[in-house]
Amino acid sequence: MTRLPGSRWATLGALVASLTAVSLSGAPALAAPSFTAFESGQVRPLAISPDGKLLFAVNTPDNRLEVFRIGSGGLEHRTSISVGLEPVAVAARSNNEVWVVNHLSDSVSVVQLGLGGQTGRVVRTLLVGDEPRDIVFAGPGRNRAFITTAHRGQNVPYDPQFTTPGVGRADVWVFNANQLGLSLGGNPLNIITLFSDTPRALAVTPDGTRVYAAAFHSGNRTATVNEALVPDGFGPNGAPGPSTNFEGVPAPEVAVIVKYDGGHWYDERGNLWDDQMRFSLPDKDVFVIDATANPPAWISGEQGFFSGVGTILFNMAVNPVNGKVYVANTEAFSQQNFEGPGLFAGETTRGHLHESRITVLSPGSVAPRHLNKHIDYSTCCAPVPNAENAKSLAFPQEMAVTSNGATLYVAALGSSKIGVFSTAALENDTFVPSTANQIPVSGGGPTGLVLDESRNRLYVLTRFDNSISIINTTTKTEVGHVPMYNPEPASIVNGRRFLYDASLTSSHGDSACASCHVFGDLDDLAWNLGNPDAPVVPDPGPFPFGLYDVIFNQEITDPIFHPMKGPMMTQSLRGLANHGPMHWRGDRTGGNLEPSAQPDDGAFDEREAFRQFQVAFADLLGRSGPLPPEDMEAFTDFMLQVTYPPNPIRNLDNSLTPDQQAGKDFYNGPVVNSIASCGGCHVVDPDANPGDDFPGFFGTSGASVFDFQTQLFKVPQLRNVYTKVGAFGLADIPFVFLSRDNQHVGDQIRGFGILNNGTVDTMYRFFSAIGFSDQFPNNPDALPFTPAGDVLRRQLEAYVLAIESNMAPIVGQQVTLTHNNSAVAGPRIDLLMDRADVGECDLVAKTQGFLHEVGFLYVGNGHFLADRQVLPPISDAVLRLLSTQTHHDLTYTCMPPGSGARAGIDRDSDGFLDGDERDAGSDPADPNSTP
Repeated sequence: MTRLPGSRWATLGALVASLTAVSLSGAPALAAPSFTAFESGQVRPLAISPDGKLLFAVNTPDNRLEVFRIGSGGLEHRTSISVGLEPVAVAARSNNEVWVVNHLSDSVSVVQLGLGGQTGRVVRTLLVGDEPRDIVFAGPGRNRAFITTAHRGQNVPYDPQFTTPGVGRADVWVFNANQLGLSLGGNPLNIITLFSDTPRALAVTPDGTRVYAAAFHSGNRTATVNEALVPDGFGPNGAPGPSTNFEGVPAPEVAVIVKYDGGHWYDERGNLWDDQMRFSLPDKDVFVIDATANPPAWISGEQGFFSGVGTILFNMAVNPVNGKVYVANTEAFSQQNFEGPGLFAGETTRGHLHESRITVLSPGSVAPRHLNKHIDYSTCCAPVPNAENAKSLAFPQEMAVTSNGATLYVAALGSSKIGVFSTAALENDTFVPSTANQIPVSGGGPTGLVLDESRNRLYVLTRFDNSISIINTTTKTEVGHVPMYNPEPASIVNGRRFLYDASLTSSHGDSACASCHVFGDLDDLAWNLGNPDAPVVPDPGPFPFGLYDVIFNQEITDPIFHPMKGPMMTQSLRGLANHGPMHWRGDRTGGNLEPSAQPDDGAFDEREAFRQFQVAFADLLGRSGPLPPEDMEAFTDFMLQVTYPPNPIRNLDNSLTPDQQAGKDFYNGPVVNSIASCGGCHVVDPDANPGDDFPGFFGTSGASVFDFQTQLFKVPQLRNVYTKVGAFGLADIPFVFLSRDNQHVGDQIRGFGILNNGTVDTMYRFFSAIGFSDQFPNNPDALPFTPAGDVLRRQLEAYVLAIESNMAPIVGQQVTLTHNNSAVAGPRIDLLMDRADVGECDLVAKTQGFLHEVGFLYVGNGHFLADRQVLPPISDAVLRLLSTQTHHDLTYTCMPPGSGARAGIDRDSDGFLDGDERDAGSDPADPNSTP
């Protein structure tokens, strides 16, 4: 057998060329990595078959469902089944039918298992809303599937109303599992829209009649008042002081964080801000759905939701005896001010950002339980390890309750432990944190667990090493650890823990970067994390458009970063590569160390910029000192590989609607602020710095600009603007924005919009800035203050919501071709092939062969390469014919460019095709096992 020297496309191309004269014009770029990191948060990664014989686990990085036979000696691997991109949840409907939620594919895979779980195949792919997260079965006979998704996506059958106030952004899709319908993506019984932002967890009552659905970033009823509306500077009715840093340098004017109490808006000092906040924030966190209704529906009135549950809601479980609902969550203390020691200001957030909790819900009662009530937050910051740290549980995830309702197990992601609680003590808040009621798991980073009471076992998925720990619940010890194949490079595996590991990165053991950067993303909150004890430092920019103030006719000659920056929205840690300095102001920068030049010098050195987050471990998380340099390098290596998901609003063929195209044309057209066009500052160039591992500019080149604010800011990227939809009701700001309707807009789902402090509610408002209008000096071609100008503003908004991103919209998209759906599936397969032909994705197809899965890789010109070298390239038409045979359903998936060979025909990237390895008796999931 001829061994391929590697798994690169060039090698595969040579192989195909030796077999046939087929053109490889559709092959992706050589530089694309074989693995793309998205860091999707797992929700329900494990499930047990109803008869207790099989364990199902989502292999998130490998895009597969793993099936294990449960025996007295542990777990025996039975088979791996390719599903969608980034599977995060699994639920067993029966002993031979399993449903898998694919977060990045916006799909649900319905898997049919063979005898004993030895084989399995995807028999249907349901297409749902953007970023589905969880699934449960409930209703009559538990034959209704409930799936949480965002209120958006290319598969939704409705208008998401992105520009309409008061619209819920959380959906629950409901399918009749016995009648999925004949349409391409299935026919839902109902799509229930809930009045919150994007949802995550689901839970079911013991009788299956009620489903609970939880918002994910539920918020804490905070918002910000724009600095232009703060009347008193740092006075009694203004922003919290001090008004200078310890050096006596006056601080810039900043926004004020306020909180809604159910009737009014107050700041931390009790000042009333109702006139500046023209909306209400009801904080509906957990919703109750009638699973038996026809169709299933959210229960109306106060019986249909719970408020005050928490800020970030991770998972839910229901006590099978008393019916109480347990919600694993964290509560953010974002109204506290400042990082650092707190010497000059007399206050600090250091060491007390979030509290990890389980909130107990019952009719008329919401009872939060702080899991770490042993922590003394008045002291900080002892070296680790220490006794207080050892008792802490950080970032509670999935829970399981024993059948007698007496004991609850919870996975603590940030502590690499399982917490064990008496439910009575938890409900009554009488428990005492103790290491005696904690079970360490060797793999680290537990995200999910399932209870096997008949064997006194608990199975735990450990995300840090992509494995399953087996816990003896009697002895509270780990008795086994079973790895799953992991295609992630070592740099990702080794660096992941530094995002989550609260035991290592904080003195109290309850805080880590993931406290605010949830799963490497954000928390949708603003924090005032300036440091009055820090000095003023130079701002090196760069400033390609200069620092001339048109309004005051003067030039800024000494740009600085003042340490008291005021409230700033948490930014995502995704997509940092190739986007220059970090933070809103660009104050995490290498620009003060060397001159700046693209692609990687000075301010454009993203590695140096990320290293400068070292100060946060001591000044914010409350560690006794910085991470060791080698750990910080590992963290940097990991984080700079995590990328954004595809844009869920842009058309799947990457085209724009007429309004989006008109907006893009103006975006790249006239000067709008007397300096440049929109695109002149917010650069969109998918090919920028082509030699970079992650090329492209998506809203910024990394440069800074003077934009008529009280501080200097880096031009921000725009890839996640669509996630900020739902904030409406900014009060009118004279001399900043064109005057708009200032009426109260009622209940909304978010307190924060766009801009650095979240005070601009919509992109339409942003484009209504006087500085972008023809009313501004030297701006004759800018946006006119006319009805035609408002049309342009809406078109600009439409474009930015659908703006380009690292991944094309087609990435992750799927379809399953069966013997009877070619009429509806065929056009979608054509679309996937078309996008693969232009390099936007790598297209793979999977079907079930005799005992094993068979894979195919699209190599262009209408042909696929099979996972056996002896087979010549197969035409598209011949491949589709396979689906007409019994049990040969074909599932097509558009993978990120560069990953098709691994996902389709060479799983372990060892250069031997999967089918050839199986024929020779070697393991396709082990690069050290070869023919």
